[in-house]
Order: sequence, then C-alpha cells, then structure tokens
Amino acid sequence: MLEVPDLRGSTLVDIGCGSGLFSLAARRLGARVHSFDYDPQSVACAQELRERYFAGDSDWTIEQGSALDLPYLGRLGRFDVVYSWGVLHHTGAMWQALENAGNLVARGGRLFIAIYNDQGNASRRWRTVKRTYNRLPVSLRFLVTIPVLVQLWWRRALKDFLRLRPFTSWRGEGKERGMSPWRDLIDWVGGYPFEVARPEAIIDFYIKRGFMLTRLATCGGSLGCNEFVFVRLPGLLAEPEQ
Repeated sequence: MLEVPDLRGSTLVDIGCGSGLFSLAARRLGARVHSFDYDPQSVACAQELRERYFAGDSDWTIEQGSALDLPYLGRLGRFDVVYSWGVLHHTGAMWQALENAGNLVARGGRLFIAIYNDQGNASRRWRTVKRTYNRLPVSLRFLVTIPVLVQLWWRRALKDFLRLRPFTSWRGEGKERGMSPWRDLIDWVGGYPFEVARPEAIIDFYIKRGFMLTRLATCGGSLGCNEFVFVRLPGLLAEPEQ
C-alpha cells in the first residue's frame, strides 16, 4: 500500500498497535517505530513481542496512550508514516480521531488507515447488535452471539456438508485470521463503539486538510474495511492541538 521496498530511514507511529504485530513488521522493514494502544493488555503483548524479536532496541518504543488524548499526541511530534488499521472507528469519536491522526503526519509523510465501510441500514443494524451485546450481562450474551453465528456461518456450513466436508471452513478460518473462529465472532459482535464511513467521506475529509489520496482498496461494499493511503502535501502545517 505504501509502494516502497522498505522503511529504512523513516519514522512510523502505530496508533492502536494491539498485539504489536504490524509494528514488528515495520521495525523489520527498517522504520523507527513508536507504538501505542489504549488497552494495557495490548501494550503488554506488544512489549513481549519486542522483547522476543528486538530486545533492548531503542528504535522501537511502546506506550499506553489514546488516539483522543491531545496532550499525549502533542508530545509525540510528527512521523513519516502514520499507521492505524481498523482502530479509529472504535474510539467512540471517529472523526476527532481521524483529525488527530492526520495531525501526526509530517510534510510529505503518509497516512495509512482502514475504516469500516458504511453500508447504510446494515451498518446501523450491526451497531444495534454490538451495543446490545455489550449491555447484556455475560450470562445472557449468548442471546446475541448464537443468532449472529448462524447468520454469518450457515451458508458456509451448508456448502461444507453438501461437499461431504463438514466444518472445513470453520477449521480453516482460524488459520486465516490468527484466532479461533469463535474468538473472531466475539471480536466482531463485541467490537463497540462502532462507527462507519463511506470512502468519499474519508477522502473529502482529508483533502480539506491538505492531503492527497494515493492508494485506495475498498471492501467491495461489504461489512469490512476500506483502506486509504494519503500523502500530506507541502505547505502550511498547523501545530497539533494541545
């Protein structure tokens, strides 16, 4: 997506780094990396990943922080690459988070984000499902997960049975996503706050802020994420809000 062979000589911030897997990839490609996440368990996981593969490395820093914390973001400076895949739509204030992420991009730097596609009524229904799941006590959440499991999986399950290969898709899903299918289901149903945007809304938002779109990969109208790469054009660069 960045159309470069490596990241040597570049600085990169990973907003919402999660396990740190993408930060590890960026570090291996030669970038100086700063990773942060709101969730302390994700921060601990990323730190463990660093210790396994880049122990004692001063060019990879990991902290707990929020994409909505302006004083914290103001201390970070600017980066050649700002990366946030599938994160900013879970902050509860997506447009502010998108603004904050853009403020971290240096002149000529790139912003690589992925945001849930707006499917209209379907997206609103999913928001209701996710909100309901999170409001229910743990003992009653099966009232949401079981119907969603059936909705998402019945077609694949039927095809497997007709091919005399029952549950083949279910077993293969874990390999593709890096988690069990059940955990993947919980990750989807429980992923709240949940906001969405049409591609043109994201593009217009950043064009008005001095960016140019260089790459776009859509999810084809599905419930997945659209991916964007923007370049910050030279010119007046406002200071991040404090």
